[in-house]
Amino acid sequence: MEQLTVLDAAFVEAEDSDPHASLAIGAVAVLAGPMPDAEAVVAALTERVMSVPRLRQLLHTQPLDLAAPHWVDDSNFDVAHHIRFTALPRPGDEAALNRLVAEVMERRLDRDRPLWECWIVDGLQHNRWALLMKVHHCVADGVAATRLLGQLCDDPVVGDDPAGPAARPGSNPVEWISGAWRTTRALPGAAVQAVRGAFDIAEGLLRPAAVSSLSGPISSMRRYAAVEVPLDEIEKVRSRFGVTVNDVALAAITDSFRTMLIRRGERPRRTSLRTLVPVSVRPTGARDALDNRVSVMLPYLPVEKEDPVAQLRSVHERMDRAKGSGQSQAGNLVVAAAKAIPFPLTAWTVRALTRLPQRGVVTLATSVAGPRATLRLMGRDVVRLLPIPPLALHLRTGIAIMSYTDRLVFGVIGDYDATPDVDELATGIERAVERLTAISTGHWRSTPVGTLLLVEGG
Repeated sequence: MEQLTVLDAAFVEAEDSDPHASLAIGAVAVLAGPMPDAEAVVAALTERVMSVPRLRQLLHTQPLDLAAPHWVDDSNFDVAHHIRFTALPRPGDEAALNRLVAEVMERRLDRDRPLWECWIVDGLQHNRWALLMKVHHCVADGVAATRLLGQLCDDPVVGDDPAGPAARPGSNPVEWISGAWRTTRALPGAAVQAVRGAFDIAEGLLRPAAVSSLSGPISSMRRYAAVEVPLDEIEKVRSRFGVTVNDVALAAITDSFRTMLIRRGERPRRTSLRTLVPVSVRPTGARDALDNRVSVMLPYLPVEKEDPVAQLRSVHERMDRAKGSGQSQAGNLVVAAAKAIPFPLTAWTVRALTRLPQRGVVTLATSVAGPRATLRLMGRDVVRLLPIPPLALHLRTGIAIMSYTDRLVFGVIGDYDATPDVDELATGIERAVERLTAISTGHWRSTPVGTLLLVEGG
């Protein structure tokens, strides 16, 4: 019997805290056509699904949270409940695909069945078809979900054996108190920094962000958009300014959110865009384990700054400060401490926290390194890979960033009522990358009024 970790179970609690939340993550693989026979696709996917035990297991919870939820085999497993077929209406363009993604992702997964779905989508433009994979966040984080998608493709890369479940203390009070003491004594000196990081995270969650249309209650409906930019453009910016790829991506997101706020008639402030940035803490030996191994950072993205280079440098500085504060290490500390505490106490604490009106964090920006080689399914190339983040806890928008082959892909999900301009948010990211690239290569110049113009041909 394999139990959920405290972090895995927290995603279930977060979904339960809001009837309009759906904490599934996903990805769309767009494939070159023509699509093979539908029955052949289902047969191939079924064979590969059956090789992944978690996809044939149910989430079983304990009464009164006396023990952690655990995974049990579904004795009535029927793959037909999970692999589904649909076709886009003509002309099968990107807008139609985005609408389908939003509709699939807004519906919660049925907890009476294994927590995943795979949609086979026919009728895309340019003689293409797609797979939409959807899995609950309690099953996998972004890194694990990407590996899972790879296992469904041809010639999947097989990694190391996943690490076994950590030993858990029993329910005897003397046992867990002594276990907590041993855990505390064993903490390295870096734990002091992690404790400070934990306090920074708590402060970030409790201190309200500047009032704006970016945060508030969400509805049950979603909008989705995606945009791709060449990785070599990102690399030009990274190299020119001595920052990271993630810094460039966050700077582009910053600029697009600034434009969104101004378009809505709102003033971008320093405290307008505190952002949840997950950080993977997954060790190499557990890269194939289906679970969650993440910590978080909560930087303010500098939407108050107008100049794109100032935005980029500020993002770099604030991310460095967040890393140095111990925020990224705090998740490991909390998880380690939680293992020494009886599950009912941690479950009740998480439940109470997820039901508080969260007003400090405005959006999510999560980044995953995707495959560098082209994936194939049934002999067809995956020509696009689009990530899909979840929405919950009063976050009205979420952005997932994934590299695939030679591109960096931004998948943007938003609440249907609160973000009718989700397409503009996505295209604004693309424009921001283009502008930073042009600045890096000397193809922009300033006008007398400070407006940047593209100089054709250098």
